[in-house]
Amino acid sequence: MILPTERDPRFITIRRGGSLTDSDHRLLACWAATCAEHVLHLFESAQPSDPRPRAAIGHVRAWARGELRMSESRAAGGHAMAAAREVSGAPRHAAFAAGQAAVVAHVAAHELGAAAYAIKAVRAAAPGSAGEEAGRLECSWQRDQLPTAVRELVLDDQRLRNELCWSVFDC
Repeated sequence: MILPTERDPRFITIRRGGSLTDSDHRLLACWAATCAEHVLHLFESAQPSDPRPRAAIGHVRAWARGELRMSESRAAGGHAMAAAREVSGAPRHAAFAAGQAAVVAHVAAHELGAAAYAIKAVRAAAPGSAGEEAGRLECSWQRDQLPTAVRELVLDDQRLRNELCWSVFDC
């Protein structure tokens, strides 16, 4: 469970009664795609002929550019998550990261899901006891990618939902 039981209005668009602008929603989607794309090789090295996670990332980027409908990105996210269920370990987490990124088009708060699964993928891929340090480095890298306009929003969301997200944002 990565979503809180009560939705944060900061992650609900203005037209739906929240305070999130469309431009910030697109920034969150692009950041989530960047996080997922950073670990995509972990899935593709295990499943080179399965295009679903890469397609999901492409779909959310296309949605952010206004080229696809939200429902198309959301569906691609579901396909990426189906791909995740066919593997385990780092490849599974990487595919889930892609799926979570794609569904940001539908629910902006999935942005942390993409980031958290990417960190889990890096942790799982690290040899021996290097997982925790690899996760901290990935978390720091992700934070460096945050657009200025949504940086404080995401950092606050990480603080609030860290426990729901397997405490991966302790970096």
